[in-house]
Amino acid sequence: MSSLLRKHRTAAIVGAAIIVGAGTLPFAFNTPAAVASAAEPSGIIAPGGSFAPIVDADKPAVVTVTTTMKATDTRADTSNSPMDEQFRQFFENQGIPFPQQQAPQRHQSQSAMALGSGFIISPDGVIVTNNHVIENATNIKVTLDDGTELPAKLLGADAKSDLAVLKIQAPKPLATVAWGDSDKLKLGDQILAIGNPFGIGTTVTAGIVSARGRDLHSGPYDDFIQIDAPINHGNSGGPLVDREGNVVGINTAIYSPNGGSVGVGFAIPSDEAKAIVAKLEKNGSIDHGYLGVAIQPVTSDIANAVGLSQAQGALVASVNDGTPAARAGIKSGDIVTAVNSEAVKTPKDLSRLVADLSPGDKRSLTVWRDGKSMDVNVTIGGNDDSKQAANESGDGKVQPSNQPSIGVGLANLTPDLREQLNLPHSVQGAVVASVNPDKSAAAAGIQAGDVIVSVNDQPVHSAHDVQSAVAEAGKAGRKSVLLLIERGGDRTFVAVPFSAA
Repeated sequence: MSSLLRKHRTAAIVGAAIIVGAGTLPFAFNTPAAVASAAEPSGIIAPGGSFAPIVDADKPAVVTVTTTMKATDTRADTSNSPMDEQFRQFFENQGIPFPQQQAPQRHQSQSAMALGSGFIISPDGVIVTNNHVIENATNIKVTLDDGTELPAKLLGADAKSDLAVLKIQAPKPLATVAWGDSDKLKLGDQILAIGNPFGIGTTVTAGIVSARGRDLHSGPYDDFIQIDAPINHGNSGGPLVDREGNVVGINTAIYSPNGGSVGVGFAIPSDEAKAIVAKLEKNGSIDHGYLGVAIQPVTSDIANAVGLSQAQGALVASVNDGTPAARAGIKSGDIVTAVNSEAVKTPKDLSRLVADLSPGDKRSLTVWRDGKSMDVNVTIGGNDDSKQAANESGDGKVQPSNQPSIGVGLANLTPDLREQLNLPHSVQGAVVASVNPDKSAAAAGIQAGDVIVSVNDQPVHSAHDVQSAVAEAGKAGRKSVLLLIERGGDRTFVAVPFSAA
């Protein structure tokens, strides 16, 4: 099984930059050529072409967020941050490696300081930033634009959306920025990014909206705005503002071959963020909706095979036992096409719609099954259901630390799956329903849809058989397992090392 050709590029989170000594950084400023007879856009650009009016209005509301962390939780780069791991998975899934960077030397100190950015949304000191800026922090401090340093309290945080809300007690009403309408953004619209890159101080950069709806496979809320305004480490959590000076995004990540900005940045849209921020400010956390299925795209071949007129929807590859989906009667092989009449065109749509629901909500799922459409009523679960199912599933995502892992989610080879994969009845084994791109199975070339026929030369007939065989190999002290994989009528042996827990 051939490996993908890999290009040497790196994805990087625009995370909390560690406060360290730094040499002089080279900066180059490029001025776009003037366009003759082009009308000046209204809003932030003064008659002379300056961005100063919007900067004067918004900069006082942008803050620096400094966190104290245990030394064991801190890196001098962001290559091991939780959010960074999600970006690693996305880019490696595209055949782009995320090389391990050399770990920094540690000092005798038992704590370290890291910084990011944020912005004030209410005069009494409510601040928005990224979750990965404050994650694992033992102490949080906010520095206002005038240099005032104040302790901050964490009101709430949500890892799935990578958002967090802080509160400071200010001696007087604070300058604020208002939420804008990110849905109105078009490709080519001008934007400004404000934050504190590398800890050098509040910095403003200008650019345009390069793309919308970028899915980096980091969670159910992926709908990033791509921008070319330079953002770097430390910009994370800072505002992205439009021509009216309103916040249309939260600067979150960069894609970079060298750790610095190359004009490919990503921001969380404001229309997504402001609803989540309101919930975090009120409740401190968000209990996202949970269904309990592994899903995959509906290809043209799959649509043709099951008689679906369009190649859209979310194909249920497997259903976890004891989950809301299982209790509702959702089956492997079902194709979910709508949630309460709201169309599901891609697996991402289903993930987003379910994540936006609250535990206990009752919804009707429209599914395509046995050549016809039908409605299935389901009661949505929550975070506790998700954690319990993950611990019981053995899918390589959440496992006891003493169990070996290769990073695959498995499903039993049901008649529906056998038909979808066009497998003869003579083929027995377990279907790979999902692959964690950051684990060893992905590096070895294992793909969703592969059928594991044997483990260490022992035939397997179910997902449980595979899990048991992998566990036995770990107990025997082996460093890897030998899998026999069936794909497209061909069989190939693949040696897969155990991933780190």
